[in-house]
Amino acid sequence: MILYAIPTPLGGAPEHALPAPALERVRELKDFVAENAKSARAFLAGAGCKPRELSIVALNEPTASGDVPKLLQPLREGRGLGLLSEAGCPAIADPGAALIEAAHREGFRIVPLIGPSSITLALMASGLEGQRFAFCGYLPRDAVQRAKEIRELEQRSRRSRETEIFIETPYRNDALLSALLDSCRADTRLCVAADLTLAGESIRAATIAEWRKGSMQIGRRPAVFLLLAK
Repeated sequence: MILYAIPTPLGGAPEHALPAPALERVRELKDFVAENAKSARAFLAGAGCKPRELSIVALNEPTASGDVPKLLQPLREGRGLGLLSEAGCPAIADPGAALIEAAHREGFRIVPLIGPSSITLALMASGLEGQRFAFCGYLPRDAVQRAKEIRELEQRSRRSRETEIFIETPYRNDALLSALLDSCRADTRLCVAADLTLAGESIRAATIAEWRKGSMQIGRRPAVFLLLAK
């Protein structure tokens, strides 16, 4: 049987973000694993599924690693299984990666469905190096460790001509932006893409020197940060 990795919209209705073949596949499934069961149920209802017929099991940070293989039981019983992230693509900076690893170990087929990815959308709109790039996930919460990581990423970007991409929990966006402005060289380019695909979407790419002249606050919005050093 097949484990389907199902992207969820960054905002708006499912039919506005997912192609028709992907939506048709989602509607055929009855068993799902999701980071958040409540929001997954809302997404599935919007996609045309009947909520009362669905089984949705949570997989998130508190889930013990030993319990992850148990979530594959629908596959063992001959049914398809869908994996949902809270927003965007499952298994990318997302606990769903553990389920996909477990499925590979047991020899199940994994099929990724087409859908939105804030990482690739941000890179597309950044004007930064698109041939060499790396997604670095979340940076450290500790201010000292975060500044150290930023400097190391900037050095790697400069050596390899590589765009470094990272994200942050929305309520720490402005702290991360401040750390970038404090830690990076003036000629390093920084792009911040926030609220992608939403009505409040904003994308700005400029040098650190240019960023320092303004007083922009990102606020508590989903955002992607991209850095390219000269």
